[in-house]
Amino acid sequence: MFGAAGGAGFGSTQWSMVLAARDGEPERAQAALEELCATYWRPLYHYVRRSGYSVEDAQDLTQTFFARLLERDTLRHVDPALGKFRAFLLASLKNFLANEWRRGQAMKRGGAAQFLSLEEMTRAEEGCAVVAAAPLTPERVYERNWAMALSGRAAARLEAEFTAAGKSRVYGQLKQYLTGDREARYSEVAAALGISEVTVRVSVHRMRGRFRELLQDEVGRTLAEPGEAAIEEELRHLLAIL
Repeated sequence: MFGAAGGAGFGSTQWSMVLAARDGEPERAQAALEELCATYWRPLYHYVRRSGYSVEDAQDLTQTFFARLLERDTLRHVDPALGKFRAFLLASLKNFLANEWRRGQAMKRGGAAQFLSLEEMTRAEEGCAVVAAAPLTPERVYERNWAMALSGRAAARLEAEFTAAGKSRVYGQLKQYLTGDREARYSEVAAALGISEVTVRVSVHRMRGRFRELLQDEVGRTLAEPGEAAIEEELRHLLAIL
């Protein structure tokens, strides 16, 4: 089973990981692809479900897509000049749906390695229910979940930094403020941590700043040319659809 989604990278960008999967030693290539799958399977699953497939078919399709990605020479013609990694993955999935599935080549249930657990799939299905009534296209659902995946990676890295500094309890109290929803209750956190309200406000400000830095880094890793302007443009786009 895959490792944590916030795991360390195999290169400075997701394209680096793709190229490692294409050109690297077999063991390194496998590890790179598994890291990518662990992070980005959920947006693809949501896309399949939003496209009208049943729960069972969407589960099989998602599993099979990654099986093909891991087992076949799918990446031979990959070109980072394509730009955004999210666009590459979605285009690959669309091609798979149009070709592989129609030929009846999806994995038979239980007949091949399962890259995603039933528990993971169930949680993803719960997320599908949240957006079921929203007037969103499959592409929009995909982008929304992509943004959530990047945000989750950034949050996991932020928590790891707090933990490494021996401040797990502090992060547990402050993480609610990453979205800015609880600013009126700084006094409660101050009392819980035994510090002043001013200190809480300063800590929240610094935490949000660091979170944005980490999120910018995660966005940059998905771009072929992660310049400052390109990162900000992509970040604004993704935040707008959350």
